[in-house]
Amino acid sequence: MADGGQDGNRPHQQNLQGLLHMAIEAGTMSDSAPQTEPMSEERRQWLQQAMNSAFSGQVDEVKIMKECLKELSNETHNGDEEDAKEQALELLADLCDNLDNASDFCKLGGMNLLLSRYVNCPQAELRWRSADLIGICSQNVPFVQETALRLEAVNILLQLLDLDSNDQVRIKALFAISCLVREQEEGLAEFLKQDGFSVLMRAMQSDAQKLKVKSAFLLQNLLISHPEHKGTLCSMGMVQQLVSLLHTDHSPFHEHVLGALCSFVTDFPQAVSECRVPELAFEDLLKERCQLLEKKEEFQEELEYCKSLLQICFQKTPEDRSMDR
Repeated sequence: MADGGQDGNRPHQQNLQGLLHMAIEAGTMSDSAPQTEPMSEERRQWLQQAMNSAFSGQVDEVKIMKECLKELSNETHNGDEEDAKEQALELLADLCDNLDNASDFCKLGGMNLLLSRYVNCPQAELRWRSADLIGICSQNVPFVQETALRLEAVNILLQLLDLDSNDQVRIKALFAISCLVREQEEGLAEFLKQDGFSVLMRAMQSDAQKLKVKSAFLLQNLLISHPEHKGTLCSMGMVQQLVSLLHTDHSPFHEHVLGALCSFVTDFPQAVSECRVPELAFEDLLKERCQLLEKKEEFQEELEYCKSLLQICFQKTPEDRSMDR
């Protein structure tokens, strides 16, 4: 390893540890000695080189991941160890934004460790960080997705989404599920097998606003990308359940429910017919909502959804008018 020169007769390691130590030293010096000397040019150059090295991938990130996994493999349970595990998961989440690192993480056994031990551990902080890391690793990396699916990740995460008592855990589980089922046929098949749409509906009925919004958004996305499942959803009573969610005090969540309904009824007469069931009072609700939102700029997208649904579901066609005569 090349020397970074000397400053006060101290060598500088050109790695993240050295960079961290410098930051700590700088903070300590600023607290204890306000009138410190300006940073030397040599020290400034070393800091720049260390930062360039860190952000250009020259740091041995695989080695760092191995150290994190070593910490996570430690079964000791006390306050200090839990803090160390949280920090390891946080660092892994940063590293695995890189697609190559995400693949290496799986090859090192990281995905297996998360799913077998951490997503169901007693500490909510570790559960949500683990679910988040599964999602980060799985985004757009087929090898990671396949590894997670072999380990029954969709089933495990759906249970977490459906049953966990912590809202942050449920939100991160939903994120990971989304990364495993969107544009992933095998993941979607497992999602359907495990009755994932019912789990999504229950999530939309929760009290956690963020969870409700993200669940409705995933439903809308799946309806757009996989319209072949609309019939299954109709048979589950999904249209009625979505409309019932709108018969509550108005909230930003409703925009995403209306978006899902728009996707549902597009080119799908069965869903249109279900929206027309008189007991749902859906037409009246849409007209009232249009009046409520008409001059509120922040709700213009929701207003457009309402207008589209009125046109698709309730505007009479020439055939309808001939039947009225």
